[in-house]
Amino acid sequence: MSERAKKAKKRVWTLALLAAVTALAAGCSASKGQATVNMDLENKPLKTETIAKKKISEPREQIADVAAITTVDIMPKASGQVTSVYKKRGDVVQAGEALFHIDSRDAESASQKSRISLESARQSLEKSREDTVNTRRDLQSAIAKAEEQVSNAQKEYSKIRNDYDEGQATLRQVEQAETAYNNARLDLESQQNKLAAMDKTDPLAAQQAQASSSQVAYEDAQRALENYDVKAPVSGVLTDFSVEAGGSVSQTAKVGQVQQIDPIKIKAELTEASYQLVKNKKQLTFFSTDRSSEKATADITFLSNVMSAQTKTYSLELEVANADQKLKPGSRVLLQLTTEDEEQVIAVPTLSIVREGADSYVFVLQGDHVERRKVKLGRLGDTYQEVLDGVKEGEKLVTSGQHQLKDGQKVNSAGAAVAPSASGQPAADSSKK
Repeated sequence: MSERAKKAKKRVWTLALLAAVTALAAGCSASKGQATVNMDLENKPLKTETIAKKKISEPREQIADVAAITTVDIMPKASGQVTSVYKKRGDVVQAGEALFHIDSRDAESASQKSRISLESARQSLEKSREDTVNTRRDLQSAIAKAEEQVSNAQKEYSKIRNDYDEGQATLRQVEQAETAYNNARLDLESQQNKLAAMDKTDPLAAQQAQASSSQVAYEDAQRALENYDVKAPVSGVLTDFSVEAGGSVSQTAKVGQVQQIDPIKIKAELTEASYQLVKNKKQLTFFSTDRSSEKATADITFLSNVMSAQTKTYSLELEVANADQKLKPGSRVLLQLTTEDEEQVIAVPTLSIVREGADSYVFVLQGDHVERRKVKLGRLGDTYQEVLDGVKEGEKLVTSGQHQLKDGQKVNSAGAAVAPSASGQPAADSSKK
């Protein structure tokens, strides 16, 4: 055998021996490691924590816009030159308060004329009324006289007829007495007809109509005169107002707006997630960013239950009293969609969670064994994470050693997990020896 062959054979034996030693050492290490794990499981008590509610975050917030509850345009009812301006843009005005005055001299003249016309019509009506009373009185007096004349004429006619029958009067005298009697009756009937005609008609109708027409014209003139003092239609803040003395306004053009701010409206557009947080609520808390310590509540007056096709949001409106006028249209506030209590949720330490792929598990101590629970997780806090499903408040959660546990594994009286034996069965409880 050559020297080279001897060296190659020696090298092979050396490598084989090294491999055998390595394998033996590895086996011993594995056995020692398993024994260490088993010993740790047997001797080290499990740490547990009672599952409770924790504050997972601050109340969730949403930016909202402050807007006037209503906006009313200011439309003058008269045209002309502005002579006086009493308010400026941004002023708070009350309903009916004068904003500016339009030159009203022509309207005042028209009002004066209508007043004179009304007085004239009233005087004419009064005179006609007096004339009617006098005429009726005269007719009644004439009728009374005519009745007396008819009575006298009738008596005279009867006497002449008797005298004629006795031969003491002529036929001509009889005819004259009869004619006088008939004339008296006709005169009476005439006066009676005049009185009846007066009773059937209203001799004052024309004058009364004239007086009424004059009254309406005067009232119209007075109202028209009031239009030259342009007033605030509602209470609120005067906006878009640029009227100046000496300028002209028209009754066909808007000169400003009044935004009603007490109460005032808060508006927001909610995402689907935010909508779910508020859909069953009646009120929400809000505050201004510059006065975060001054929180107040507002009633929800409108919440759309249908998402907008354009914005993919839900419209929310709230109404709040604003007597102190701290809230201004165009400003913004923060709405609290959740309360402090709602942010108190069941949560577990993040380090207690065992993650396997997309699933998450925790171990819960149940009497003398541990139970592996699949959990549905929510929001993440500092060191805790919200649990939406899988555990209950008050249960005992394993917070250390959970990565070495198996579902259903026993726990000894010392509170340590009992490691499975080589056969897969739990080892005997050494604490009882």
